Amino acid sequence: MKRIIFYILDDMLNNKYLNPLELDSYVRSFIKDEKTHYIMLDEIQRVFSIINPILTSGKIQLEKNIDENSINFVNVVLGLMQIPNVDLYISGSNSKFLSRDIMTEFRDRGDEIHMQPLSFKEYVDAVQPDNLSLALNEYMLHGGMPVTLSYETAEEKEEYLKHLFSMTYHKDVEERNKIRNEFNLSTLTTVMASTVGSLTNPNKIANTFNTELKSNIGKDTIAQYLNYLEEAFVLRKVNRFDIKGRKHIGATYKYYFADPGLRNARRDFLHRDDGHIMENILYNELILRGYSVQVGVVNIFTNDKTGKTVRTRLETDFIAAKGSRIYYIQSAYSLDTPEKQDQETRSLKNIDDSFKKIVVVRESGPVRRDENGITYIGLEEFLLDEKSLDL
Repeated sequence: MKRIIFYILDDMLNNKYLNPLELDSYVRSFIKDEKTHYIMLDEIQRVFSIINPILTSGKIQLEKNIDENSINFVNVVLGLMQIPNVDLYISGSNSKFLSRDIMTEFRDRGDEIHMQPLSFKEYVDAVQPDNLSLALNEYMLHGGMPVTLSYETAEEKEEYLKHLFSMTYHKDVEERNKIRNEFNLSTLTTVMASTVGSLTNPNKIANTFNTELKSNIGKDTIAQYLNYLEEAFVLRKVNRFDIKGRKHIGATYKYYFADPGLRNARRDFLHRDDGHIMENILYNELILRGYSVQVGVVNIFTNDKTGKTVRTRLETDFIAAKGSRIYYIQSAYSLDTPEKQDQETRSLKNIDDSFKKIVVVRESGPVRRDENGITYIGLEEFLLDEKSLDL
């Protein structure tokens, strides 16, 4: 008796089962005893929505929008979940499947797993490179989307990533949210790729569109589009937090890409900006390790020559928190001069609590600490050791 049922719904041979009634009937036909059956349905979002045939005298009609009178993959899944001896797994790869309104249908009825691109450690485990430094350079350029590992040349990898962005992410976001102006969405992702790790907000971005691109797109539309890209797991928004004032700062925030290769694809792999790419990779690593991450802000007050009080706002790249553990982390591509070291550590020196302060540098080397209690660790060492925050 076959008790493992695995269907890939983007296979042409399975087109019949894109009809939810056909899929449900076919899967149930395999469940003939009380032993556990494992059902895996891949690309479940391809199952289309139909009008309930009971409401149309038995005639099945295609329906573009999901409503209370239609039957779709959600109904199939919820029905199969009611069978006691079924262990059900579903997967999908586009924004329609990942959107919050669809996922709320399954709230409290299962576990949701977001598949992340490969971390650098996972990339190294898969590739087994002879030179870790060269491997990190490759990872910073082409990222960790698993399919890139199947290509030999840089040209093949870059063509794949560009195609993935335009034909999967953009297409899905446009279709799901009924975006008519493809140019604005495409241009927005390119603008965001240029400003990774920089403070921004919809108003600033709208000004860029208006002044540099001669587009009259408004800040509300920009905010909507950014939300769509977050829902599709292309971008991640990071809020700012006043460390001494213990409060959030809502005027501006930062965005990072889910994968550095996707970011570079939007810049045609011509503008690396390794400092911000390194910062993006660190952010993704902290999220992957289960930390809540914010941008830290430290306000210091000094007197100018006239005796007037002047406020200076310093930034710490990341506050990483998990339970009672908090870490302040600065990303520094290089510390090649005393001035650069002072610039990168100034905010950390002005944080007066006892939580650990870390500077991650691009250059590989042994972990060290300075007289201020700040820990310095190379990027390779940080990414490859899951306990690196506590070294």
